[in-house]
Amino acid sequence: MKQKICCDCDLYKALGDKTRYNIVSSLLGGELCACKLPKLVKRAQPTVSLQLKCLLNAGVLSSRREGKNILYKIADERARQLVKR
Repeated sequence: MKQKICCDCDLYKALGDKTRYNIVSSLLGGELCACKLPKLVKRAQPTVSLQLKCLLNAGVLSSRREGKNILYKIADERARQLVKR
């Protein structure tokens, strides 16, 4: 169940966790496979999976399946602008 973020405070809350912020920061360059994110954000795979689910549910990220891989990208441009700062 995906939910669209309706106000800036919800966006700040979604990005308020360091791991979630680092995930979004890693995705600034474009779409990435979930398998690469744990190494990039220096967290264990289960932690990254949990935070990806939070970001997906908040509407910050979107995902697509390509074979066995799940690729993630930034879905909310406001998140991209906040992390770029």
